[in-house]
Amino acid sequence: MKLRIVVTLKPGVLDPQGRAIHKALDGLGFAGINDVRAGKLFEIDVADDTSDAAIDEMCRKLLANTVIENYRIERA
Repeated sequence: MKLRIVVTLKPGVLDPQGRAIHKALDGLGFAGINDVRAGKLFEIDVADDTSDAAIDEMCRKLLANTVIENYRIERA
């Protein structure tokens, strides 16, 4: 089973990488960009019998810092 794990910063958490991207886009002449938030995307192929609990545990223990990040699991 193919999974996509999307990790994003929680609202209110400062995003220096997003700010740098926003500034670079502005410097390149792209207008109308109000905000940029950077995140992470993991594509993982797991055995079909992998439990939802195991997938959730992977996210909480390694892929996302749940203090400052949210994550979403998408099954392809």
